[in-house]
Amino acid sequence: MTDDRLIVALDVPNAVAGLELAHHLGDTVSFYKIGLGMLTGGGMALANELKDVHGKRIFMDLKLFDIGATIEAAVRGLAQMDLDFLTVHGDPHVVRAAKEGAGGRDMKILAVTVLTSLDRGDLDECQIRDGAVPEIVLARAHAALDAGADGVIASPQEAGMIRALPNAEGRLIVTPGVRPAGAALGDQKRVTTPAEAIANGADHVVVGRPIHHAPSPRKAAEAIVAELSAPQARAPNRP
Repeated sequence: MTDDRLIVALDVPNAVAGLELAHHLGDTVSFYKIGLGMLTGGGMALANELKDVHGKRIFMDLKLFDIGATIEAAVRGLAQMDLDFLTVHGDPHVVRAAKEGAGGRDMKILAVTVLTSLDRGDLDECQIRDGAVPEIVLARAHAALDAGADGVIASPQEAGMIRALPNAEGRLIVTPGVRPAGAALGDQKRVTTPAEAIANGADHVVVGRPIHHAPSPRKAAEAIVAELSAPQARAPNRP
């Protein structure tokens, strides 16, 4: 049984380890995230192999940020890889440039709102404007969606507020910061369980360490897939 609402983060040292983990997970997982930490370990090659050889969906989590022309050029090149999702920072000029670079391809541009490892104290240290974290997330999500983003990255705690935005209709909400009950939080600060994330309005949940650090990664993934189909994962405003 598989469910592409579960995206497994391949936060492992290199492409060999990533391919080995994907082999262990087998047909339980159909969607993988490859981030910056994997790039120097063969992340692009791994993305191609998982996509072209094994038929998996690929989310490149690069969180691109630069001037518009550079973003457009980078995304134009990445769009040739037939990726499914790509992240950029949620600043409107970045989102607009990324959409231009995507050139109408099916690759979804997802805008990062506020990283799920940050809280208000971290934002103060970064000199981000005053206000509660959910308020800032909501404002950044609204602006990114207005700029044309296909969806946003936000913590599952904020998914419900974003889903209620008028310009969020038909857009994706992808939530890292998801931990099965009892799992260690690690560096995540704004978290929920997989079922809670989906019930709050998320379309996809991203899970990494609770799966690849488990004694049996496949069983851990199967448990999350089962949870995503459980009654408690049903959003109140969805069938």
